[in-house]
Amino acid sequence: MRVFGKFLGRLLLLVIVCIAAFLAFGPGYVESQRNAVTREAPYEVSPEALALHGSLTIGDWHADSLLWNRDLNHRSTIGHVDIPRLLEGNVAVQVFTAVTKSPAGQNYHENTAEARDNITTLAVAQLWPPRTWNSLAERALYQAERLHGFAEESEGALRVVTTAEDLDAVLEARSQGVPVVAGLLGIEGAHALEGDIANLDRLEAAGYRVIGLHHFFDNALGGSLHGVGDAGLSAFGAEVVAEVVARNMVLDLAHSSPQVARDVLAATDIPLIVSHTGLRSACDAHRNFPDDLMRDIVANGADEGGGVIGIGYWADVTCDDSPEGVARVIMAAIDAVGVDHVSLGSDYDGSVAVGFDTSELAALTDALLRAGASEEEIRAVMGENMLRVLRARLN
Repeated sequence: MRVFGKFLGRLLLLVIVCIAAFLAFGPGYVESQRNAVTREAPYEVSPEALALHGSLTIGDWHADSLLWNRDLNHRSTIGHVDIPRLLEGNVAVQVFTAVTKSPAGQNYHENTAEARDNITTLAVAQLWPPRTWNSLAERALYQAERLHGFAEESEGALRVVTTAEDLDAVLEARSQGVPVVAGLLGIEGAHALEGDIANLDRLEAAGYRVIGLHHFFDNALGGSLHGVGDAGLSAFGAEVVAEVVARNMVLDLAHSSPQVARDVLAATDIPLIVSHTGLRSACDAHRNFPDDLMRDIVANGADEGGGVIGIGYWADVTCDDSPEGVARVIMAAIDAVGVDHVSLGSDYDGSVAVGFDTSELAALTDALLRAGASEEEIRAVMGENMLRVLRARLN
C-alpha cells in the first residue's frame, strides 16, 4: 500500500510538472508556430528607400498582438509586433485588434457557428482571468486592459488614442523627434457584443474605435465571408451599424459576407474600411472581395474622401508574402481602386506566416520603389490614406 501511495504521489507530481511546463512554454511555442516569419536573412534596402522610409508617416489597420501573452514593451524573437519593433519600423499608428472567438481550422470557405473555439483554449492556457473563459465581451475588455497597461508601462512610447485630437498630438510629438506610437483598439468580429447593444457602450468606454462586424463565422449581426451561405445584415446587425455610424467609430467590413457589405453600403454614407485583405484580381482567393465590390466599398463616404482597403502581408491574400509580392498587390490595388483608397493591413500576429515583421517595413518601401511607385503614392499608401479616414471618423 505504501508503494502504491508513493506511485500516486509521483504520478501527481509528474502531472503538476507537465501542466506547469505547458502553461509556461506551450502558448509561446504555439505562437512561434502560428506567427512565423518565412525568411532568414535580412533584406537589402537601398539608401534612397531608407531615406524615404524614415520620412513617412506609417499606419497599419490590423494586428492581433493582444491575443498573445507577450509583453509588448519588450522586443521579442517571436511574433511580428511589439513597441520596439514598431519604432524600428517607423510605424506611427497601429490598430490593435481583439480576437474573441475563432473556429478550429479557420476555414476560409465555410465554418459553422458550432465549430470548436480556439480562443477559449488559448485563454485558459495563458491564464487569462476566469471571467474571460466563457464571455466574449470580457475577452475584448481584457485585451483592451492589456493595451492600456502596456501604454502605462511604456515610458511614453505607446499612447492609446481614441480621438482625432489624440492622434494629432502623437503625430506632433513624432514630428519633434519623440519616439512614440499611437495605438488604437479595434474589434475583430462584433460577436463580442454577445447580441446585446449595451455591450457596445462597454467596448466604447474601454477605448474601442474600429468595429469589425464579423470574423470566421456567422453571428448575431449577419453573415460572414466564411460562414454558411451569403447571409446579409440581421436586424441586430443593422442596429449595430447605425450605432457605429452615430458614434463616429470606424466600420470594418473585413470577414463580412458580400451581402453584408452591400447592405452596409445601402445603409450608410461614411468612409468604410476593409482592414486586412488582398485583391481578387491580383490573388484569386475567396478571402478577397471581388474588385467591383471593393470599388463600391471605397466609394462610400465620397464627401469625406471615401474609404480604404488595407493590403495584408500573408500569402493567402497576396499569393506571395515577400516584400515584392506585397508591393505587387499594392500596385494592382492602386490601379483597381485608386491610390487614395489603398493602405496597409498586415494581419500581424493573426496566426499567419509573413515574409517580414514590422521592424523590416523599409523592405516594403524599397519594393514599392522598385515596382515603380512614386514618392507621393508611397506616402499615401503607407499612412496618409489611413490618417484621412481616421480624422473623418473619430470625434
